[in-house]
Amino acid sequence: MKSNQANSAAIRAFRILEILAEAKRPLSLPDIVDAIELPKPTVHRILQQLQESWLVARSVGGRHYECSSRVNQFALNLMMNSGPAAERHAILKDLVEQIGETCNLTTLNGTEIVYIDRVETQWPLRVHLQPGSTVPLHCTATGKLLLSLLPKDKRDRMLKTLPLRAGAGAENTITDRALLKKEIEATRRRKVGINNQENLQGIIAVAVPVMLDRNRACAAIAVQAPVVRMSLDQLLGYVPTLRQAAAAIVETFARQTIAAA
Repeated sequence: MKSNQANSAAIRAFRILEILAEAKRPLSLPDIVDAIELPKPTVHRILQQLQESWLVARSVGGRHYECSSRVNQFALNLMMNSGPAAERHAILKDLVEQIGETCNLTTLNGTEIVYIDRVETQWPLRVHLQPGSTVPLHCTATGKLLLSLLPKDKRDRMLKTLPLRAGAGAENTITDRALLKKEIEATRRRKVGINNQENLQGIIAVAVPVMLDRNRACAAIAVQAPVVRMSLDQLLGYVPTLRQAAAAIVETFARQTIAAA
């Protein structure tokens, strides 16, 4: 009997985490109660336990709840190391063979972009980054793209608080918030992220989203190249190829979700 009660409590806690993860914004206690259909005191008690375990965090103001960085890291580790990871790596490898330049798969983690996977080109001139490495949002193709696809309220909050440091030796980094907002709006319209030597001088990149559905991007796939080897227009010409790879990758996430259900 105790075991059944413990399992029930664990499932309820996990369901609350699911609700928070699926939401496009931090949720209030009444929001969560409505979604899970449990008594308010029960939900409040579970939220307290999750907060004490660093699995749930209070948003600014303390009236709303969201998944903590610990849960975000758990989700990231799952994407990087689960069964479909090998399939996603094969898709990236095939993409590199088609384009001839380094390709990567990234996702949003707080105020940074983190590499889920990356396949390097064989050319000697390239930037070496390992899965798990992080890069800024405001000066990378995938960063600007995934930022642009966030719900408007969250996007606007991040645009107000992001540190806008210049990239390493990069002269094109957008450090003006008004200009960055215009760039993010343009990125959202075209659903293509562009990095024109904004993070590293001499390095350009183009990214497309991996869309779970019409409104949700779970990741982004990008190609990166030095300007001495490929122009930005040439990279943009590979957008259809990137979109095909993104469609193949989203299927791996879909199968992963079904297997976990």
